[in-house]
Amino acid sequence: MTMSLTRDEARASASGMTAEERKVILASSFGALMEWYDFYIYAALAVYFGALFFPKGNETAAFLASLATFGAGFLIRPVGALLFGRLGDLIGRKYTFLVTILLMGIATVGVGVLPTYEQIGIAATVLLVLLRLLQGLALGGEVGGAVTYVAEHSPVSKRGLYTSSLQTTATLGLLSSLFVVYLLKTFLTEAEFRAWGWRIPFIVSLVMLVISVYIRGKLHESPVFARMKASNATSKAPIRESFTQWHNLKFVLLLFVVAAGLGAIFGTGHFYTMFFVNKTLHVPIETVHMLIAIALVVATPCYLFFGWLSDRIGRKYIMMVACLLAALTIQPIFKGLTHYANPALEHFQQQGAVQVTAGNCKPRLFGDPVSDCDKIRGYLTDLGVGYTFVPASDARAEIRVGTQTLQGFDRDAIKHALVAAGWPERADPARINMPMLFLLLLVPILFLAMVYGPMAAFMVELFPARVRYTSLSLPFHLGAGWVGGMLSFVVTAMNVSSGDVYYGLWYPVIIAGAAFVIGMLFVPETRGRDLST
Repeated sequence: MTMSLTRDEARASASGMTAEERKVILASSFGALMEWYDFYIYAALAVYFGALFFPKGNETAAFLASLATFGAGFLIRPVGALLFGRLGDLIGRKYTFLVTILLMGIATVGVGVLPTYEQIGIAATVLLVLLRLLQGLALGGEVGGAVTYVAEHSPVSKRGLYTSSLQTTATLGLLSSLFVVYLLKTFLTEAEFRAWGWRIPFIVSLVMLVISVYIRGKLHESPVFARMKASNATSKAPIRESFTQWHNLKFVLLLFVVAAGLGAIFGTGHFYTMFFVNKTLHVPIETVHMLIAIALVVATPCYLFFGWLSDRIGRKYIMMVACLLAALTIQPIFKGLTHYANPALEHFQQQGAVQVTAGNCKPRLFGDPVSDCDKIRGYLTDLGVGYTFVPASDARAEIRVGTQTLQGFDRDAIKHALVAAGWPERADPARINMPMLFLLLLVPILFLAMVYGPMAAFMVELFPARVRYTSLSLPFHLGAGWVGGMLSFVVTAMNVSSGDVYYGLWYPVIIAGAAFVIGMLFVPETRGRDLST
């Protein structure tokens, strides 16, 4: 069986991409693009969802809650990985990831027709979280199924290149979501968009769903799985075989580490940069979306390039170099973003003009703030203002801004004092260095391409065919999904707690650095492994 597969792959490699391979890549990529679009449209609109689906009165808490709800879709992904991974190893790759796309599409359209908090109260919040969980459940099964299916159709010498086409769909999905939002905001007023226009991007995904299901329905089963099924060699207990046998479990743990490094870069480059430049640096969201969109267009071919390169020199070192570069540059990149997007804010931050003194100060991430101190710290973070916190025995909150000292929480008085001390209420368009801002937004996305391009081939090659879908899905979603999906929430929460707008960035720095060290020491090179065994 193995010798026959090798000869088939050699003939395919020599003759170029076959019609069947093109159909497999097109169908898998379009479906994955649709699922990523559905998932990312929430990210593109997260700044609106705080007001639409969460209680009013604390903008920082509402924004954090919207980020946490976005992250919830990532947190449930390992459950989807186990559920659909097991099904994929038991009944086949094709039918399993046909189900995942149906589930994702239904959940996304559901968000588009969901009543807001103002209309049905807390039920809107609950339903939004449930729909996000359904999206995450579907995506937990989609990624493993798509990469396994394409890799098992690919010739060995082009496996990195062919599977990297799937990796571009994450970027193209985000790009599509940004484009749709930008187009709508061009033709609608801000009031119209906030009232009902935000629903359209979710509802139009129904068209993409119909096309994706039609295309995927015409696919054949993976040849590797078909041969296993014909010879009765499929696993009867893929979960137990994947996670209780050390010879397989050790690769599960190593994939988790590499995926966590990917998640740190992914969450930073795709999501947190967008929130940081808009929420902290006060650059208009339309400008941020435009720059991110251009960066994604520029970076997309790089996924294919690094996938191709991994077929030539191997997967491991390309991914490890990206983790090292990310660990070394994330902090400087974000300080550079401040310098080139809002130099007046950078100058204000360097003065250290704001100090909060209080007792009984425990910032709450959800719900209404309890004390004046909580309100002050949340409000300052929402404005993108760094501050020094001095604990005191007196519960009364005091804020010093430049030469002014204010007692208690007074939103208007604090803002007036900040402006008087030199804080810029918004970025000055004339002082935004667009080329440098674009370059700094592009760099972490290029790091992501270095990891994500070879990643699909790497993780498929780590595991035997009989438990491949299950074994790769869970650690990938625990690492990339949990770390990347919750990164914006964790970083923002750390910033609120510390008063330093850069403090939370140590979170992705440490994770990327750990992935580099552990990966260099223990991760094997997988290029060229036979997928039939």
